[in-house]
Amino acid sequence: MTGIIDVGGGLRGIFGAGVLDRFMELGISFDYCLGVSAGSANLITYLAKQIYRTRIFYTEYSLRPEYMSFQNLYKKGSYVDLDYVYGVLSNDDGENPLDFDTFLQYDGIYKAVATDAKTGEALYFDKSYFEKNNYNVLKASCCLPVACKPVKVREYSCFDGGVADPVPVKKAIEDGCDRIVLILTRPADEIRQAGSDSTAAKILGLQYPEVAKRLADRFVRYNEGVALAKELEAQGKALIIAPDDISGLKTLTKDIDKIDSLYLQGFNKAESIIDFMK
Repeated sequence: MTGIIDVGGGLRGIFGAGVLDRFMELGISFDYCLGVSAGSANLITYLAKQIYRTRIFYTEYSLRPEYMSFQNLYKKGSYVDLDYVYGVLSNDDGENPLDFDTFLQYDGIYKAVATDAKTGEALYFDKSYFEKNNYNVLKASCCLPVACKPVKVREYSCFDGGVADPVPVKKAIEDGCDRIVLILTRPADEIRQAGSDSTAAKILGLQYPEVAKRLADRFVRYNEGVALAKELEAQGKALIIAPDDISGLKTLTKDIDKIDSLYLQGFNKAESIIDFMK
């Protein structure tokens, strides 16, 4: 079984959008799709066969104050208004609706990763957790700690999946994948450090102690996941598609020129799939 993983990364997730748009042009499909954070939204649009749709979310909608702003933080308690992104824009009556019916026709496995706000453990939501015009799974997978309030998915309160399982290569293998395409949004040789996660973990600590613990050592799991992918790549069992340079882009950096440049990098880098799929 051949699987694809898109690890997301906030607005850097446009790199994955570029990769997946090119895959749609090439008619490339997978048996298994596993998305983290923005990667979960990229992949659902890919499975809905809505080519070029996701690019607009990064390059146009993200500039709107309704999408993300301190105004949102003041009024709603979340810097990014996930209800606007995956509700107002994405519902049937929205400006850019998801083709949910086409997504449901996908006969492979789709999963989106989120983090349990109570335990800090990874949650993997499949298609059974989705309903038309109810995309709480996407909201949960993209729910950045500190920047957003947790999102409910049935009995679970959730944060961004990248906290618990940022590069879920092991999960894909456990689920039966013997070949994996991994989309990263940082250079493949970059060794991640704790960085700003340490500060965010301290803020989270009082209210969500288990999530704070997982956030503080997320960099360790990220590096382990990439290392495993590199081992598989050396064996011919994986393909890593990653940008050469992200020009200093962070998760929520609003620099449209750099964001769109990252899209084009992804679009061009996607060509490497041709030899791998042979």
